[in-house]
Amino acid sequence: MTVKQQDADLQTGSSAPEADERSLEKALGLQVRALRRQQDLSVADLAGAAGISNGMLSKIENGGISPSLTTLQAISQALQVPLSSLFSSFEERQDCSFVPAGQGLTIDRRGTKVGHIYQLLGHVLRGDVAMEPYLIKLSEDAAPHTSFRHSGIEFIYMLTGEMTYRHGAGSYPLKPGDSLLFDSSATHGPEVLSGAETTYLSIIVYPRSDGQ
Repeated sequence: MTVKQQDADLQTGSSAPEADERSLEKALGLQVRALRRQQDLSVADLAGAAGISNGMLSKIENGGISPSLTTLQAISQALQVPLSSLFSSFEERQDCSFVPAGQGLTIDRRGTKVGHIYQLLGHVLRGDVAMEPYLIKLSEDAAPHTSFRHSGIEFIYMLTGEMTYRHGAGSYPLKPGDSLLFDSSATHGPEVLSGAETTYLSIIVYPRSDGQ
């Protein structure tokens, strides 16, 4: 089996475009270039201050070589930044959130007062898109609440219990294993409850604003 065939076997089947390969060399080069430009330095300026050739600095910024620690230290000193800051771009793209079972952060959100309990299951701090995964529990005495409305897309997956969920003008009976994906800018929420405890997974995805 060829390497290309092995790579194809490892694909998930998602239609999402492939992510750019984020090697350490590439991330390091992008960070050096960004810091150089922030200080309004040319390639020649930084290379001269660091005591390396223009060609070597260009190769570093393009991710074409793995520079030695001595070279990186010279660049960091020329830029007057800590050596660790050259690696921050690579580290920042490694966001991962692990939440052990039963330890989701309980969140006070709209609907909490009517018996809707939200546990946030993870978060990612960076990127163009924000995602909020919740485990939602409806207590036995929870009340219907169909006036939720916010930007983005929401996905619901039923775990236990049954309910009828309203979205806009439509109503959808949901039981364990059922799912619902919808535009969350329309009013939505549990419309008819069974009277028994109900749990479901809710994942909300929306564009992250510049201030977040």
